[in-house]
Amino acid sequence: MLTRKQHELLMFIHERIKETGVSPSFDEMKEALDLASKSGIHRLITALEERGFLRRLPHRARALEVTKLPQQATTAAPAGGRQNFKPQVIKGDGPGAVPAPAAIANDVREIPLLGRIAAGSPIEALQVERDRMPVSESLLGAGEHYVLEVQGDSMIEAGILDGDYVLIRKTDTAHSGEIVVALVEGEEATLKRLRKKGVSIALEAANPKYPTRVYGPDQVEVQGKLVGLIRKYH
Repeated sequence: MLTRKQHELLMFIHERIKETGVSPSFDEMKEALDLASKSGIHRLITALEERGFLRRLPHRARALEVTKLPQQATTAAPAGGRQNFKPQVIKGDGPGAVPAPAAIANDVREIPLLGRIAAGSPIEALQVERDRMPVSESLLGAGEHYVLEVQGDSMIEAGILDGDYVLIRKTDTAHSGEIVVALVEGEEATLKRLRKKGVSIALEAANPKYPTRVYGPDQVEVQGKLVGLIRKYH
């Protein structure tokens, strides 16, 4: 049985991975649970690992995987935490039960694979479909999607590695802090975290060796935002 804080943290991590494809930072977890320090988050994560609910992925910063969910999950947000935290209700067996994500039917959809996207210095934008990739319907929501192969290491602290495939939902708008496909000056595409600074737009890497680049509002066009991550093991 989980404590209230363990349950809240597990569901927060689960929802964030489901929404963005990457686990939240320790600062985000601390804020969501209204804790005074990150040491409390480390203790909660260790307890969830020991109980088999979480797994840390080796050699990756901020890489957590939810291995199972409790039989019942409430929709209450962490007290004093983020008000938009709305975990899915997962009920037990019986009429009207909502299945856990692992029980969702394995329906797949063929999604266009458009080419490579730079997670480093921008590379030439590729918009021509080169193949199609089967993607589970559980990763897809409303709207049109496409897949890009990641090239580079600038997003490793967001859990996105060279050779990964990112699932992108087409959109021309994004909130500050979201990871997006950005077309720079109409010629080069890159995968970065978008930050809005007044009228300027900053494209922020998740690797300290890459600088944040700031552009005018007419120099950057959002072409989609990250909704999932696909990794192949050979």
